[in-house]
Amino acid sequence: MVTHTDRPTIGWIGTGRMGAALVRRLLAAGYDVAVCNRTRAKAEELVADGATVVDRPVDLAGRDVVFTMVSASADLQHVTSGDGGLFTDPAQAPKIVIDSSTVSAEGSAAVRVEAAKRGTELLAAPVSGNPKVVSSGKLTLAISGPRPVFDEVRPMLEVLGRGVTYVGEDEVARLVKICHNVFLGVVIQSLAEITVLAEKGGVTREAFMAFLNDSVMGSVFSRYKTPALVNLDFTPTFTMPLLRKDFDLGLAAARELEAPMPVASATAQIVAGAIGAGLVEQDFAVLVEEQARRSGITLVSENADVTDGLEPTDV
Repeated sequence: MVTHTDRPTIGWIGTGRMGAALVRRLLAAGYDVAVCNRTRAKAEELVADGATVVDRPVDLAGRDVVFTMVSASADLQHVTSGDGGLFTDPAQAPKIVIDSSTVSAEGSAAVRVEAAKRGTELLAAPVSGNPKVVSSGKLTLAISGPRPVFDEVRPMLEVLGRGVTYVGEDEVARLVKICHNVFLGVVIQSLAEITVLAEKGGVTREAFMAFLNDSVMGSVFSRYKTPALVNLDFTPTFTMPLLRKDFDLGLAAARELEAPMPVASATAQIVAGAIGAGLVEQDFAVLVEEQARRSGITLVSENADVTDGLEPTDV
């Protein structure tokens, strides 16, 4: 790996599976990246890829740009303004913070206020994907905040994935991510319904998904979920309780904005029913089994050689 000294220095807070995958793309592209994680051992796994490790978020205050990717609003508040937080060094603060955490608009706005006190600009940058999507170069990001700041850091954001979209000012990227995840739930339920219908009519799931993926209705997502639907591989990438949380947020936004969402509302009830039936740890594609149960059939794996279409790509 060759580090380009003319590029901004980067700090990264939160090196879980997603954070680590994204850090590796930045390192492979030649950026100087220092990382911090609550469990230091996870951060140290990136040393072999060229990262340096620090003990506390405040140790990244001298970096030009700092990414945050933590679990919730309270975690973001803690790593920025809590004990040893990024904004607690009286002498310096990063020029730009890019937050890719799953947090509320209110939590994001509160951190934006604290950042402004230190002269730091904040971009909200929620992502769509998982570690395998990151490795394949197919991650997408929605960005909101000051447009000039986005334009400044766009080159490094484009290293992270194929789609980097500026969606507006302040916290609107949070709403974009919620809308995205509500659509995710509606689409997987629709896929479950039509796949079970085809199977009840005598068509294998492998054949049906092969046809669908090659048709105008096929997508990166339908191909990506083909192994789950065909071979019943429900290794979690996104669980039902997480999906329900996003439905709750999306439907709350719909009520506030007076935007009726009848299909999303119906799907939210199906998701709630599946959680009530105990489907809480599997990938949300397990909705196909719940759909089959309601349709009077029991699915078995077809053990077919199908691909998810996510082949790793170089940065």
